[in-house]
Amino acid sequence: MNKSNFKELKVWQKSMELVVAVYALLKYLPKEEMYGLSDQIRRSVVSIPSNIAEGHGRETDKEFIRFLTISRGSVFELETQLEICFRLGYLTPPQFNEPVEKIKEVRKMLNGLIAYRERQDKF
Repeated sequence: MNKSNFKELKVWQKSMELVVAVYALLKYLPKEEMYGLSDQIRRSVVSIPSNIAEGHGRETDKEFIRFLTISRGSVFELETQLEICFRLGYLTPPQFNEPVEKIKEVRKMLNGLIAYRERQDKF
């Protein structure tokens, strides 16, 4: 496995941008959600770049792929949590749509990297 710096991975960079965008959004949630949805959302969004970084530091492509899939799961979890916020009326359509577009981009990038690494792992 190529041990370049994980910070050079575009998907890690994009996921860090997503973290910043989502944290900025949390100020719109009601105070009573501070330990509910807000906390859950924070954990999900932080998990995305964290698992990319952790997986990159592992010994094999197989392990890296496993952490990338965990990261992808966190992407789906985050999207669901933001959808809940939107349906509860905590977020306006523009507030909701911006991070969802970033989520879609990160998900596509993760899917591509997983597919690439799976092909590499077979050789």
